[in-house]
Amino acid sequence: MSTTITADKKVVEIHHYGSRHWVGDGFPVRNLIPGNTVGEQLSPFLLLDYAGPEKFDPTDSPRGVGEHPHRGFETVTIVYDGVVAHRDSTGNGGVIGPGDVQWMTAASGIVHEEMHEKEWAKKGGAFHAIQLWVNLPRSHKMSSPGYQTLLKADIPAVELGGGAGHLRVIAGEFRGVKGPAKTFTPIHLYDVRVKGGSMVEITVPSSFNAAVFVLQGEVSVNGSEPVKEAELARLDRNGERITIVAATDTIVLVLAGEPINEPVARYGPFVMNTKAELVQAVNDYQAGKMGHLS
Repeated sequence: MSTTITADKKVVEIHHYGSRHWVGDGFPVRNLIPGNTVGEQLSPFLLLDYAGPEKFDPTDSPRGVGEHPHRGFETVTIVYDGVVAHRDSTGNGGVIGPGDVQWMTAASGIVHEEMHEKEWAKKGGAFHAIQLWVNLPRSHKMSSPGYQTLLKADIPAVELGGGAGHLRVIAGEFRGVKGPAKTFTPIHLYDVRVKGGSMVEITVPSSFNAAVFVLQGEVSVNGSEPVKEAELARLDRNGERITIVAATDTIVLVLAGEPINEPVARYGPFVMNTKAELVQAVNDYQAGKMGHLS
């Protein structure tokens, strides 16, 4: 009779943010992916921008990022504080606030804007969010664009037991509980709250790339040195178990995904497989083939 042994995913490196800059006039971000040496090692995740925490004064002119294009991947925006309004060239739009997630599939091409929602902007307040870029496989890069609004009420939360905290399943599944996001490749995306002094064990497939990003507090991952606010622990692909020990009350984002083993060519807001496809993307946008906002 054989016994299955679950091995730890070892921490390969702890990354500090590579740059700090503004995206438009509404999103002060610290970039973790692809900054520093983090890049292909975390496929299918192409980018992680950590926005805030930042206090915004009241204004009648909402801040944000105006009309801009994307092709070849998906954007995932997770809001912790503040309110974001989105609209795009396909006619989709939506408003997301604390606990909500926006999952936009740019695919063959989309033009959109992301702004502070006007009523929230009039009041001002704390803003805190993450944006991920998730690559699409070659077979789906030129699919039709899509949009998913994942409201807090629709994202299931799993209690971790022993009063350790809870885990929200945005994508993939955890202990049999499935998240609402529809993805093109297998992805697990968890918003995790862990109380200080508690330990949480998470299991993901050994073939998946994985990382733990700390938004608040301090943790140790599989016995690592402390991982602090705005730091990312990148894990080895081998092994399945991720053990998080929280030194303080902590908020972390756990991301794990099946790597897309294809060439990556990127230029600004476009991510394709070849340079020729990037040139085509630029030409198509300039020709208006991705549409415009009305």
